Amino acid sequence: MILRFLLALACGLSLSFSAAAATPSVLTSVKPLQLIAAAVLDGVAEPEVLLPPTASPHNYALRPSDRRQIAAADRLYWVGPELERFLQHLLNNQPAARRLDQVPGLTLRAFGATQQSGNDHDHDHGTHEHGDHEHAPGSLDPHIWLSAANAQLIAQWMAADLAQLYPEHGERLHSNAVAFSQRLDQLQARLQQRLQPLAGKPYFVFHDAYGYLEDSVGLQPLGVFTLSMELQPGARHLHELRQQLTAAGPSCVFREPQFPAERLATLSAGMPVREAELDPLGITILPGTGSYEQLLESLGTELAECLEGL
Repeated sequence: MILRFLLALACGLSLSFSAAAATPSVLTSVKPLQLIAAAVLDGVAEPEVLLPPTASPHNYALRPSDRRQIAAADRLYWVGPELERFLQHLLNNQPAARRLDQVPGLTLRAFGATQQSGNDHDHDHGTHEHGDHEHAPGSLDPHIWLSAANAQLIAQWMAADLAQLYPEHGERLHSNAVAFSQRLDQLQARLQQRLQPLAGKPYFVFHDAYGYLEDSVGLQPLGVFTLSMELQPGARHLHELRQQLTAAGPSCVFREPQFPAERLATLSAGMPVREAELDPLGITILPGTGSYEQLLESLGTELAECLEGL
């Protein structure tokens, strides 16, 4: 009797382990992509994120555990080599990997250039060698998730792609993407209503990450503190920025959570500036909480509250 029970228990455990092993694994490179995937997979599965919260996708060094996680993923969503160059070599021959900067219909913009629609930009992804991820004029701006319209397209594309992994949930994935798109229409309308009247208000950002959001609401910064997230601004650039801050008069200065606030404090010392924080990677969103809408609305609120106070 006991032997029969133990055999039955072992068989049950074996089946449960097999079922767990067969559950598809969805992985994203950065938190914003995880938030979009989570909206699509709501009620179906929980996507995971590769990068730790405070890591920069521009210069991340993969750990052995990261490589195992990548190898085990049934889907791995990343933006592309303009953002996560550390993944380019590894994912070239990875059938589970999906580059999201190639999703049809996206609005793509280049640094220092006007936005372009439908992937008709005239530069080849991944061929710009401008060192240390300095955002060279003409290179692709990879922060594609900061456009609500792009996020809608990415979610629709993910729903179709993930239906191959979860064929029994295809309708649920599609309806999730539709509901997500409807929520973003409402969010974008709120952002435009609040931010468009603030066009022309002077502000400065830590790095050139917000162009997609700014394009969608008609904002434009007066200056950018660093062209490369990994490099300190040079003395000449700092001098030019102080001149710009002086000329601007009362203005907003936006830092980012993963970088020391002292950098901007030193730069803006004695200036009539208001400081606030923008979080384009969702670093301050706790693991397992929050949503893509929260990420985008938080950015809009931070911009608006500071600019409205000028």
